[in-house]
Amino acid sequence: MRLLFIADGRSPTTLSWLFHWIETGHQTHLISTFPCDPLPGLASFHILPVAFSGMSSGSSSKIKIPPKTSGFVRYFQSLLRPMRYTLGPLSLPSHQRRYLALLKEIHPDLVHAQRIPFEGMLASATPEGIPLVISIWGNDITLHANRSNQMANLTRRLLHRADGLIADAARDIRLGHEWGFPPNRPTLVIPGAGGIHLDEIETISSPGRLPEELPDVPIVVNPRGQRPGSLRQDVFFRSIPLVLEKIPHALFICPPLAGDRESEQLVTSLGIRKNTRLWPHLDRNQMWTLFKKAQVFVSPSIHDGTPNSLLEAMACGCFPVVGNIESMREWVTSGINGILVDASSLNSLADGIIAALENPTLRASAKKENAHIIAERADYQRCMAMSEAFYQKVSRPNS
Repeated sequence: MRLLFIADGRSPTTLSWLFHWIETGHQTHLISTFPCDPLPGLASFHILPVAFSGMSSGSSSKIKIPPKTSGFVRYFQSLLRPMRYTLGPLSLPSHQRRYLALLKEIHPDLVHAQRIPFEGMLASATPEGIPLVISIWGNDITLHANRSNQMANLTRRLLHRADGLIADAARDIRLGHEWGFPPNRPTLVIPGAGGIHLDEIETISSPGRLPEELPDVPIVVNPRGQRPGSLRQDVFFRSIPLVLEKIPHALFICPPLAGDRESEQLVTSLGIRKNTRLWPHLDRNQMWTLFKKAQVFVSPSIHDGTPNSLLEAMACGCFPVVGNIESMREWVTSGINGILVDASSLNSLADGIIAALENPTLRASAKKENAHIIAERADYQRCMAMSEAFYQKVSRPNS
């Protein structure tokens, strides 16, 4: 097939999808909405910086933000974010004209836009007759769609136009229908990055070298970073002293928050620096190594899809303590294979972490249950085979 992806070309989720289609011999094209370097093997590569994405601090692999200034940059971006919901849609018409010209050059058999704002909104100009697949990422509907009247209208228009819908949570398929996706069109629920590479996790031959040697103490990992509106990292840090009252030797590791000003200030003011490590970004092997050494994975989610880090932690045998929201409940049954908590409550989060650390029997049984769940529902090879069948179904709806 001749496939055209519209996606953030910097994203590991995007790269995971592209690798599969390139490796299986499909003619694969990418329109990236953020400046980035092209992936080897692409048939063509273009950049359309819709919604002013060219101004993003992480918009190029060649731009490095010093750790000491990352907090300021994040604060500045938080001021611009509400404006993006209003001004971003205004940038669409000019980029859509360029997009339509690229469509004539590429002649794709199928277009797949990964994320609703603003990749999918750009792709909504795709003429009828060219199959259009949309992936919902994380908070596309639960958080972003209602941020302005323009965002809501564009979301509805896109979902009405789409020929197929992919999401990492059944919740988002349901919401997609509520927002206008026709009930008779194909849907698919698989992890956002296409699945977990279980074969590589199980046979990892060279464990990643971690920033420091870890002591033989209970280890809690929170690798979600700062995601305003999605995570309550402030609650997580404030819960640590409560955990330490019961388990004083526990160690909390938080990549990629090294140099993050807000996190650094909380660690200092709460007096938890001895038991807390703010690490830099870790590569995939390093994360798997960390998950295998740790006892507990924490994601203090209040809005979320299915984080890839959650699935990787489950695959590595790390016990999940996560926010009690609908998307998490699709993977975690509290008290069986994880613990669900109120991520806005200090006591609820602390109690969940303490219960997990103090119950090795529960962790052992959850490890077996999660290995089965990931193998059944999140294996990369299985999920990408499902996506191939899905593409064929969307391309030939009456066959």
